[in-house]
Amino acid sequence: MTTPAVALLKKYLPDASLTYVVEEPWRRLVQGNPDLARVISVPAKQKLLQFIAFLREFRRERYDVLLDFHGGPRAAWICLFSGARTKIGYEIKYRKFLYDIRVPRGNKEGPVHSVENHANLVRALGFNFEKADIPPLVVPDPSEEEAARVRALLKKAETEGAKLVVLHIGAGNRFRDWGVDQLAPLLGLLSALPGVKPVLVGTEADQETERRILRAAAGPILPLSGRLSLPELKFVIGRAALFIGPDSGPMHIAASTQTPIVACFGPTLPAHFGPWRPNGAPVVIVEQNLPCRPCRQRECVSGDFRCLRSIPPQAVFDAGRTFLI
Repeated sequence: MTTPAVALLKKYLPDASLTYVVEEPWRRLVQGNPDLARVISVPAKQKLLQFIAFLREFRRERYDVLLDFHGGPRAAWICLFSGARTKIGYEIKYRKFLYDIRVPRGNKEGPVHSVENHANLVRALGFNFEKADIPPLVVPDPSEEEAARVRALLKKAETEGAKLVVLHIGAGNRFRDWGVDQLAPLLGLLSALPGVKPVLVGTEADQETERRILRAAAGPILPLSGRLSLPELKFVIGRAALFIGPDSGPMHIAASTQTPIVACFGPTLPAHFGPWRPNGAPVVIVEQNLPCRPCRQRECVSGDFRCLRSIPPQAVFDAGRTFLI
């Protein structure tokens, strides 16, 4: 969701050379972005001496401006030792002293979308633009080899002429886990529609959930959890008739396509993290109006994660059916 801010930077500073620092394995979400001159990827976990060596190398680049989109501890250390002439970041407790220019994350008037927050860091450089001027998300397309591999997978699964429904079965944490008891009935409803073929996506860690779903659900289903790179996932979603999933990375990848989205929100609010689609591509939000929402996803006050798990499969099916008939 930082990519619209990157596009704005390049728009207002067309001659600037933009470097993006990202943790693995998320490099593939920005590698090949036309607005970036360089992508530096760092391991998700680094030993102290390795991190110090990285900081020294990074400092030698003598950057003019550093924008901290993340605000986390490691990003703070990079900011502190970057040597950048101007450092811009969010007004976060205990870290705001790191920045020359501090920007509030949100405002008192109501929720601010994460994409808009990132764009506000660019606005802090003195550029004037409206919310309507913030561009769509940018996710690079797969390589020719990746696209060919996905085409072969889909052909082998006999999806030619079928209406694909990509269902993200992962969650990232238990607060966003809709559960097999909800996913399996939804798949039964989808499979009963003429010409519809569900596709399950997620990480390798979701493959046990995938196996449980396959044992419980009826109809032909294509399991692809842990079998796709991030650009390949975008390619599959882009060829689908519908994407269904929780507030998650794949949902935002889907937002970079034109494929209709049904997004199920539990502990988070769509006003903060909903699919960013200024181009008007279809989005349907399914959520329950509960007083405990939003929450910090540390402890469920009800103990049963009802914000998401009380969403009935029929409601999700009804939200997406219009795109499949």
